[in-house]
Amino acid sequence: MKSFLLRWLFMTLAVQVASQLVPGITWTWAGLITATLLLGLLNAVVRPVLIFFTLPLVVLTLGLFIFVINAVLLYLVGQHLKDFHVATFGDALMASVIISIVTLLLNTLTGANKSRVKFRRVQPPRPPSSDDGGGPMIDV
Repeated sequence: MKSFLLRWLFMTLAVQVASQLVPGITWTWAGLITATLLLGLLNAVVRPVLIFFTLPLVVLTLGLFIFVINAVLLYLVGQHLKDFHVATFGDALMASVIISIVTLLLNTLTGANKSRVKFRRVQPPRPPSSDDGGGPMIDV
């Protein structure tokens, strides 16, 4: 439950930041809360299905088509709620990129995503010791 509330809070903050940067998104506080709850539900249920059916496009665009899927969901939420409005699909696309970046930053800074990226240096394998005289050996 705590994880859900934290994700919902991050989504709410990210949508608020996106609405400040993208002029085509307007909301009231009740609309923002309702929109982020509905967006979270759609992201949990509908988004995986959409990604599955558009998998060739996702692979072809190296994952960038996921921004389009997120924009479609955001645009649909904006069209169905009266207190949360997304003017155009272009605004939804810009907002989906901003929302993704903000949630990534918030998850990384707070450690809420439970995933870690670890870089380690791997030592190259040592060459075999040359105790055979240093030249190639041919068996006849």
